[in-house]
Amino acid sequence: MSSYVPGANVLKGKGLRHNPRQRFCPVAAHACFCRHAFHAMRLYGPKLEIMLTLPNLLTMSRIFAVPLLVFLLWWPGWQMGHLIAFALYCVAGITDYFDGMLARSSGRVSRLGIFLDPIADKIMVAAVILVLVHTGIISWLHVLAALVILLREIMVSGLREFLAGVQVSVPVSKLAKWKTTFQMVSLGALILSGAFPQAQFVYQVGIGSLWAAAVLTVLTGWDYLRIGLRHMD
Repeated sequence: MSSYVPGANVLKGKGLRHNPRQRFCPVAAHACFCRHAFHAMRLYGPKLEIMLTLPNLLTMSRIFAVPLLVFLLWWPGWQMGHLIAFALYCVAGITDYFDGMLARSSGRVSRLGIFLDPIADKIMVAAVILVLVHTGIISWLHVLAALVILLREIMVSGLREFLAGVQVSVPVSKLAKWKTTFQMVSLGALILSGAFPQAQFVYQVGIGSLWAAAVLTVLTGWDYLRIGLRHMD
């Protein structure tokens, strides 16, 4: 008969060794897990502390909200779903404002936040546009305006990556901020129009803002392209 004492190897500091005659011991497994977790926290603790700051958590919350937003908007005619999606979209827009402000005011601007913030915005905008086209809220010629916005986002992302390689930063212009404002208003209004299909005024505000954003998208996109062409061989 085996004289195995549960957890004895770990408690003696000899580590766990596989023995087919030994039974599984929860105490030993828990001790082993705690030991490795302690070493992981010592090794990665500072990085986790930087990653899990409030500004970064707000940014990541926008990314995690996208699947729920898509689900709520996926079903045409589901007015309650569109109303909840509008509330979620507004909360995401508020976090977009506060994450940057909190990071700058607290001096906790991180590379992770700089990397994730534009990605979170682009993922949400692209997802909402695609779903609204799918449900028919954006249709006919208005799809062209949505397509211009999507293509510009892809082009600017590529240009920013290229310019970062040659150590050139492109500041956000006032025109680009107006473009973002029209874009956020348009998508919010179009989402809300799905909750209140009888309110044509809300839909018209959304479509008008969408075309205004598309026009500004072309202008700001050309500015980015012009800067990029100066640094290309």
